[in-house]
Amino acid sequence: MLTAAKKDFIEFMMSADVLRFGSFVTKSGRNTPYFVNTGNYKTGLQTSKLGEFYADLIYQTCGSDFDAMFGPAYKGIPLATSAAGALARNHGVDKPFFFNRKEVKDHGEGGSLVGYKPVDGDRIIIIEDVITAGTAIRETMPILTGCGKVSVPHMFISVNRCEVGSVPGKTAVMEVAEEFGIQVHALVTVQDIYEYLKEQGTYGEVLPAMEQYMEQYCVLG
Repeated sequence: MLTAAKKDFIEFMMSADVLRFGSFVTKSGRNTPYFVNTGNYKTGLQTSKLGEFYADLIYQTCGSDFDAMFGPAYKGIPLATSAAGALARNHGVDKPFFFNRKEVKDHGEGGSLVGYKPVDGDRIIIIEDVITAGTAIRETMPILTGCGKVSVPHMFISVNRCEVGSVPGKTAVMEVAEEFGIQVHALVTVQDIYEYLKEQGTYGEVLPAMEQYMEQYCVLG
């Protein structure tokens, strides 16, 4: 269902040139009529507002029932940072956050993690941009499980593309839930974006391409 909050977020992404329409190729090699690039958020106001969208969803989903927030390098770093700030500012939930380096640092404090250092028993939530084929989460989980006996109950993303993963009939999000026991929560889905475009009535040339793409690659609940 296309709620007012979802419409606000879609319009926010479009205003920041993060959600674009045209002809693109995803990381998984699929041709897509829309593309989400969170790397295009580049102002203080955009980052602040983005964090508020994430913080609202996190608070609605799990309140303060977690121990730390993890933002996978690179795009997850500003996402986790802004979400942590908004969660404390708007909801009174002050939680630590941390992220990883792509390369292990061999001087100074060393290691591959920056910020909070997880301990056994921690419940960690992941803050990411999108899941397309599930490749990134499979790279992230060894980093987290290498920290100790931690659990990852939730993951929060901007857009659920609802694309089939490596198993026919299952999306990458479904696979992540089955493989790692992680519940993935998206601010919006591809269906929401499609419904928004349809409602606007000015994206006639995009709708057929969206319909074809969804029929070919998506599993919609």
